[in-house]
Amino acid sequence: MTRARLRTAALAALVVSATLSTLPAHAAANLLTNPGFETGNLAGWSCTGSAGTAISPARTGSYALSATPAGQDQARCTQTVRVQPNSTYKLSAWVKGSFVYLGAGGAGMTETSTWAPGGSDWTQLSLSFTTGATTTSVGVFTHGWYGQPAYQVDDVVLDGAPGNGGGQELPAVPSGLSATASSSSSISLAWSAVPGADGYSVYRDGAKVGNATGTSYTDTGLQPSTTHTYAVAAYNGAGESARSATISATTGREGGNPNPALPKHLLTGYWQNFVNGAAPLRIRDVNNHYDIIAIAFADADTTKPGGVTFKVDSGLSSALGGYSDADMIADIAAKKAQGKKFVFSVGGEKGNVDLSSAANVANFVESMDALIKKFGVDGLDIDLEHGMHVDNVAAASRQLQQRFGSGFVLTMAPQTIDTQPGGRYLQLLSKIKDITTVVHTQYYNSGSMNGCDGKVYSQGGVDFITAQACILLETLRADQVALGVPASPSGAGSGYVDPGVVNNALSCLAKGTNCGSFKPSKTYPDLRGAMTWSINWDKSSGDRFSNTVRPHLGGLG
Repeated sequence: MTRARLRTAALAALVVSATLSTLPAHAAANLLTNPGFETGNLAGWSCTGSAGTAISPARTGSYALSATPAGQDQARCTQTVRVQPNSTYKLSAWVKGSFVYLGAGGAGMTETSTWAPGGSDWTQLSLSFTTGATTTSVGVFTHGWYGQPAYQVDDVVLDGAPGNGGGQELPAVPSGLSATASSSSSISLAWSAVPGADGYSVYRDGAKVGNATGTSYTDTGLQPSTTHTYAVAAYNGAGESARSATISATTGREGGNPNPALPKHLLTGYWQNFVNGAAPLRIRDVNNHYDIIAIAFADADTTKPGGVTFKVDSGLSSALGGYSDADMIADIAAKKAQGKKFVFSVGGEKGNVDLSSAANVANFVESMDALIKKFGVDGLDIDLEHGMHVDNVAAASRQLQQRFGSGFVLTMAPQTIDTQPGGRYLQLLSKIKDITTVVHTQYYNSGSMNGCDGKVYSQGGVDFITAQACILLETLRADQVALGVPASPSGAGSGYVDPGVVNNALSCLAKGTNCGSFKPSKTYPDLRGAMTWSINWDKSSGDRFSNTVRPHLGGLG
């Protein structure tokens, strides 16, 4: 080879080397079939009912998925993919429309999802997840939200190690699904066995709610007089089949009010067991306008994971010139004799309780049981603002309710973001709303949020409160919903509204009067009432909040 040819070859090698060095170390390997719907149909995908179709125009190529929620159906479209256990995967898709979700789940792992509030432009959603030790297949899914128009999805990518079916074939689709029994809080299902199936996945209203090794399943924690849709899928080592045809089933009527001593419309307030600038207060001196008094807060037990403790704060006792546990117990008993209810609150802005394991749940239940009995309170308030394990919080709440019976009072104080579609407290309520007394969402420290009409509202006015509350009113009975607001400007970092605005929001929701620009499509005369943070800040303002709002509640009918 001549010296000129050597130089030419060397230059060519340098060009190739430089080109290769600019390539990414790993290009996405898509494990999905028909990820851009370019077949012109839904080959590889299974949608609930007849929700999905391939349409044009698309984001790229010729086609995209379009699906429309209808009634209780979220228009969920799923593709089952074989994966490796204990492996990390990246999932992404481009979506367009209101409240569009993307996620994945499978046996042996926790279902995970993300969502976009929506718009007329394409938005990319992405997430990563790790399969469990026994996970051999996942269902990649997308869906919309109740009452929303059609959504579109295109260019779905699942990147990660391909799975191994171990020589097995996917099981057949189950048949013969039927509802065999129901109560006010449960629905029992049965279906025909599928040869070669290791188990079955059960789906309620498009979302997976459990697994069964046999051919029956009882779905619990449901709301009375409510209709749900169900489907089942069979799975084995090769993955999960497509879902069966859906059926509808309705829970029975409620057997009666589990808390008959509570007024139809009530006011809840948080009593502070600490000093922070608000008026320090003995329980005996709490304004009689308050019907439920939440004791803030029971603290995490540093010696027993999951456990909780409580004693009168030393700083509070000092500020009051002496106040002991015994004094507080006597005060609670006196207030209860007047018909007041008490709950121990857990969490808050800075507090948390670790319920990440079954052992921690047991510690929580035992310690909370002891506190409820010692102080003579009526139940539990869940104010966990971070690190909440939904399944375990639900299990702990249900165990406590079973110990104390129908008189157990269960309240919740979610942040506004946690009651947006897909929020953690909506997930929690899907499991325990049958034993929940009242939910008073914190409509403050929230910024701007989507209302139930899909429009964006800023905190600090009647529209924000009413447009947020109607999201929860689509999930719970009206008598389970209250409006949470600060008692004074000092009670929150932002979002304070005058008590008169609170009264307008109550009237708007209950009667359809005094609304702002947003007016709900129907009225909720059984709306439970209001909550405030805090009784102490209200006292600092001369009880202006309770003196204004409680009489108005009495006039709602």
